Parts: sequence; C-alpha cells; structure tokens
Amino acid sequence: MTKANIDNTVIEEFVCEAPNNQVKKESLASNIKYLIVGTVFGIVFVKAEIISWFRIQEMFRLQSFHMYGVIGTAVVVGLISVQLIKRFNIKTLAGETVSIPDKTFNKGQIYGGLIFGLGWAITGACPGPLFAQIGSGFLAITVTFASAVAGTWLYGAFKNKLPH
Repeated sequence: MTKANIDNTVIEEFVCEAPNNQVKKESLASNIKYLIVGTVFGIVFVKAEIISWFRIQEMFRLQSFHMYGVIGTAVVVGLISVQLIKRFNIKTLAGETVSIPDKTFNKGQIYGGLIFGLGWAITGACPGPLFAQIGSGFLAITVTFASAVAGTWLYGAFKNKLPH
C-alpha cells in the first residue's frame, strides 16, 4: 500500500504486488485471442476430467493419482517456463520485457492455503475450473463462483487487519 498526500489529504492506494507493466494497450478486437485460448483451455479441462467433482474428491481422499499428476505437471511446466523466460530474457509478443519479481513468504499464506484447500475439498472447484464447470452446465457452481467473489471482496476489505 502506498500513501499520497494531495492538498493535505492522505490518500491510501492499494498497489498490486505483481503489477502488469504492459505499456501497449490492446484493442477489444485483439483481446479475442484470449477468449479463444480460454475456450480451448476450458475444453481441455473438461476432456481431461479436471473439472470433475468426482476426480477432485478422489484426490482429496488419496484414491487416485490423476489430479496430482495434472497439478505436478503444471508446476514443472511453470518452473521450466519461468526459468527460460528469466535465462533468455524472453519478451512478450508486443516486444516488452517480462518482469518476474521475487516473492516473500508470510504466515498469511498458510492460513489462506488452508482456507482455499478446505473450500476446494467441500465444493469440488477451484478458480481455474469454475468457468469450465459453469460452461458445462453445472449451474450449482454459480453459488461457488459467487462465494469466491465474496471471499475475494472480504479479503480486500480486511487485508490490512489480517496477519501478513
């Protein structure tokens, strides 16, 4: 959080810890590529059964390796990708430098992870598959989506009072 003093009034401004430093603005038409990639990503989630409540329950009951394999593969691909971006100074498609700031650990991440995992185990959904589940016709997930939005809003409202 940063503070600015304008006309003797202190203004508190919340700044994202991982800001998007993109300089070039994209038109609405150019954002269609994200819609296409998101749609394909959702189809892959459905076909790989990543959005299946039963698969998620199997994972939390330690009855199947399926979800652990998917998550583990994603972590390995992410680690390799970040290292390649850093090592070869890979630029965005617009030619801008990719900036990946170092992260610091705090105890709030433990509490947040436990709450996230509990919600995931109860609902069978995490933020990634939520939209694919809704798009697949599982309309009961809209309650989970509304709860995720409410939880995000609550975190923002109480962020300064939470243990960071």
